[in-house]
Amino acid sequence: MDVTTIRLVGGTGGLLVLASIAGLILKWRFPGPTVDNLNARIRAWWFMVAIFAAALLTGGVGSVLLFGFTSFWALREFITLTPTRRGDHRTLFWAFFVITPLQYYLVAIQWYGLFSILIPVYAFLFVPIRNAIEGDCERFLERTAKIQWGLMVCVYCVSYAPALLALDIPGFAGRQANLLFFLVLVTQMSDVLQYVFGKTLGRHKIAPHVSPNKTWEGFIGGVLAATALGTGLWWATPFSPLQAAGMSLSICLMGFGGGLTMSAIKRDRGVKDYGSLIEGHGGVMDRIDSICFAAPVFFHLTRFYFT
Repeated sequence: MDVTTIRLVGGTGGLLVLASIAGLILKWRFPGPTVDNLNARIRAWWFMVAIFAAALLTGGVGSVLLFGFTSFWALREFITLTPTRRGDHRTLFWAFFVITPLQYYLVAIQWYGLFSILIPVYAFLFVPIRNAIEGDCERFLERTAKIQWGLMVCVYCVSYAPALLALDIPGFAGRQANLLFFLVLVTQMSDVLQYVFGKTLGRHKIAPHVSPNKTWEGFIGGVLAATALGTGLWWATPFSPLQAAGMSLSICLMGFGGGLTMSAIKRDRGVKDYGSLIEGHGGVMDRIDSICFAAPVFFHLTRFYFT
């Protein structure tokens, strides 16, 4: 890894150490379910950061494999919440075992021209054709749209995160991993800080029927704090401080939109979380919902203005 990337990983580890110490103090001073949930989240963060750092250590291949598996599991959670019929099974086989691996293979070989249209064009057309061949017309449009949406949000959008490693930015060769780290760190810290500000200062709810815990105070405080954090990391990116602030703000806003949208889907299905794989966080989809919306926007902004 680039020395800057190592510093970023080390700094994140330092933050987790401080968070773990704070969690132990809170557990001693204020025992209860809220503090227990906080400590569970911190333990999960240790595991997730370790996996992410290991992927960065292996370079592009490790990152593509990590996000490929993440997409596969997120799609599994998404489809589990959306009832399917027997006529969808062969289409789902193609979605899981052909389209998803092919999308990440194209990212790995850096074929931008095809990976950018594989799912929104070819898979979008293939899914309804394959479903129609089965001859099951009951709720056909709804069933087909669910599979298309799952591929778009869980696979296509997420694949833009490792695709950052393929960007050819003048004067930034060999350091693209910093962009991926920047995206993930700002996105996740925005989520965490919105949660903290919401719990401590939150009074006015944004969409109480969609996500009762999201408040205007949490949103504004978390977005401003995460934007400031991203601005402070400009030295690790090809951006100036002002450009880093703009990029961070776009990441935070799109991440918030992603979290709110995916919460609406959960409410529609009558569940609290997409899964239970990650202690204190729910499922994989619960952890990457912000990245789903932030990654493609960040990728295209960077590609348009800096390559």
